[in-house]
Amino acid sequence: MKGADHKTRIKRMARSQWYSLSVPANLPGVETFKMRSQILLALLPALGTEAIRIIHANDDGWAELYTRSFHDALVAAGHDTVLAAPAENKSGTASSDAEPSPRTIACQYDSCPANTNQPIGRNESSPRLNWVNSFPVTSMRYGIDTIAPPFWNGQAPELAVSGPNVGSNVYVQVHFSGTVGAAVFAAKERRLPAIAFSGLSSGTLAWNTIPVPTRSLVYAQVASKLVDAVVSSGKPYLPEDVFLNVNLPKVEGKCTDPHNFKFVLSRINVGLFSAKDVYHCGTDRLPLEASVALSDDCLVSVSVGDANDKTTAPKEKQDIVLNKLRGLLTCLP
Repeated sequence: MKGADHKTRIKRMARSQWYSLSVPANLPGVETFKMRSQILLALLPALGTEAIRIIHANDDGWAELYTRSFHDALVAAGHDTVLAAPAENKSGTASSDAEPSPRTIACQYDSCPANTNQPIGRNESSPRLNWVNSFPVTSMRYGIDTIAPPFWNGQAPELAVSGPNVGSNVYVQVHFSGTVGAAVFAAKERRLPAIAFSGLSSGTLAWNTIPVPTRSLVYAQVASKLVDAVVSSGKPYLPEDVFLNVNLPKVEGKCTDPHNFKFVLSRINVGLFSAKDVYHCGTDRLPLEASVALSDDCLVSVSVGDANDKTTAPKEKQDIVLNKLRGLLTCLP
């Protein structure tokens, strides 16, 4: 589907959901419908962004609410997004990859029935939501190679995203994270620009949690804003063998308003013996992502990661990202 046609469909859907808010509140599913409408309506101004094909994975499971809220936000922003994620929580599985096996028990949060005896499956009422009975990397691989292409007339995704993870992925956590592992696979093995998102507000949530907690909606909106900035920067969206590791701060206090979030260019690992970083904000040493995301200033850390070893990418590649996102990035207070 062409970008303009896809955006038109999304705009009509968002407006129809706006009108739906007057339906009786006791109808089944109305509360979920209303909360998803909030995402669609909040993101209508972003529909000027180019619509692209996005493959989406995570490690917390295909029915985790952070992931579903982000999927809704990407769709609301006009993107043609396909989710392929583990059938159950597979956090901490790093870059593990194994062929999916037939599933005999119900999926996470009873989101698929027991005894499907299938290695992959989907939501029949929303077929762009898919589960894979294996690891996050396997889910990303199947999403790119098998699940998504039929939706796009055989075309490949233009961007890969993973998460938002429930909890942080900073410094040493990066090497064990399935969320990061999925993004790194896309960047290294499939040569796709890739972004891994993680949210510091922890606590797993089922896809049908009512009402949708503010943290899930805020993370969806802020993550979608960064995606749109990357897309708006033009192709190639990121340098080769690079992924962005993005950590969003806890959603509390003033950070319950997505408009208060600001993005800071950071690094993954300590740079004590590392080469200089790109010169930015008056220094050639970028702040550690952990110190950025753990601040009290609603700061989102954006680290340029090397897909070959999951450490900080060299300054030449940092410089490319800085120039692409300069209008979005800010300095530490």
